[in-house]
Amino acid sequence: MHRLPLGLLLAACLLPAPLFAQETVRIDAAAKATPFPHFWERMFGSGHATLAMRASYLDDVRAVKGIADFDYVRFHGILDDDVGVYTEDEHGGPVYNFTLVDSIYDGLLKNGVRPFVELSFMPKELAFNPDALHVFWYKPNVSPPKDYLKWDGLIRAFAQHLVSRYGIDEVAQWYFEVWNEPNIDFWGGVPQQKTYFYLYDQTARALKAVDPRLRVGGPATAAASWVGAFLAHTSLEHVPVDFVSTHGYADDTVENLFHTDKKIPNDARVCLAVDKVHREIAASALPKLPLFWTEWNVMARDGARDTTYVGPALANTVRGCDGMVDMMSFWTFSDVFEENGPSRRPFEGMYGLRANGGINKPSYYAFGLLHQLGRSRLANRSEHVIVTRKKDGALVIAAWNLVDPGQRGMTKTIRLELRGVATDAAVEIQRVDDEHGNVLPVYKEMGSPRYPTPAQVAWMNDATALKQPERTNLKDGVLTLSLEPNALVLVTIAGG
Repeated sequence: MHRLPLGLLLAACLLPAPLFAQETVRIDAAAKATPFPHFWERMFGSGHATLAMRASYLDDVRAVKGIADFDYVRFHGILDDDVGVYTEDEHGGPVYNFTLVDSIYDGLLKNGVRPFVELSFMPKELAFNPDALHVFWYKPNVSPPKDYLKWDGLIRAFAQHLVSRYGIDEVAQWYFEVWNEPNIDFWGGVPQQKTYFYLYDQTARALKAVDPRLRVGGPATAAASWVGAFLAHTSLEHVPVDFVSTHGYADDTVENLFHTDKKIPNDARVCLAVDKVHREIAASALPKLPLFWTEWNVMARDGARDTTYVGPALANTVRGCDGMVDMMSFWTFSDVFEENGPSRRPFEGMYGLRANGGINKPSYYAFGLLHQLGRSRLANRSEHVIVTRKKDGALVIAAWNLVDPGQRGMTKTIRLELRGVATDAAVEIQRVDDEHGNVLPVYKEMGSPRYPTPAQVAWMNDATALKQPERTNLKDGVLTLSLEPNALVLVTIAGG
């Protein structure tokens, strides 16, 4: 796929964004389409490993699986001390215990989701520095191991246990990612890059020694960093690598993502970073490696992640990143999350699709709308529309009116002009906007309880559940949509 040089893409992002009050989009239903795998919903992130044993966490797994049908979940800390994987006996010999690992992974698999295994963090008794604790509430240890032979033994024992319990045919469908964001404060090795590369080498070889079908990758960095150097290193040292993983958020700084001081809109940053890493892989000795963006989310300003803003920002990211990334893992699917301790109340601007207690946010419904998009995409010139086609010939179109937090927007009109379908074809319309799928005004009307009861949660979810689609027909092959600020609309047009 031909792409502009990154410099031109960055320059394009600096152009003032017009506030279109009206836009016309012409669609040929018979046009050639390209594959459109649902890369944005195959994987979700979550907090740390032991959360996965909670009923509330598994409730959220089932709920999000129901609207997005995701395949993988990723979380920190499967090797943390609260999982109890590693201790030592009185002679300093390793003692392994995988009881809680089994509980964690059994629960996921029973709910139709596989683990994307992030190999982190360091058990205290294996740590070079037992006091190297991260600031997160659950205090993971970010030290390198005191003994790499013992680390290798832990990785081999862990992998062999998984293969013995679940079978190699199953575990070969998982992914093993070495550590989390070693370029910032999650890794205490000095110098960071050199010591992380050594950790990666040892870990990858230990996994492959158990079975070469186990899939391993990295560098799992923050802000799209180190990928070129990582691939050069693994090539030079002949270290196994099956995929590339890295992270990037809409509110990461341009200095961290692109090493520039140019002004780049927040809504453009994730896909520009994906493009950068996509090119680095293409220029490496392994240009066909899959790219997994194992953490991302939209801008957090003003509690935006609890609002209708997420839907258009998500759709815009899907539009821009298509064709450059194999999986993107939205961080997170649930507000059952404890980086800063247990949740204090619903709607604190947290990452998830469901607020504490299982309350469906607008983002939950937005993912549900985009899940309905077809698996073939038709090109169009709009930056606010995705056009897809389903196997039965129906068109499924997402349209949105993206207005960033803190900005004032206007209602937008999008006129869809179609050919290749009946001029009076049946149309179904679904929305997530201030009046549809938006729990915040419902919660406010309820008095904003700090600890909603299960009955109150059920009432909120019932009140915001998307109703039957609006039904209408094209008029002379035309459909006109009115979108308020931060509305996301899904249109299905019958084929044939």
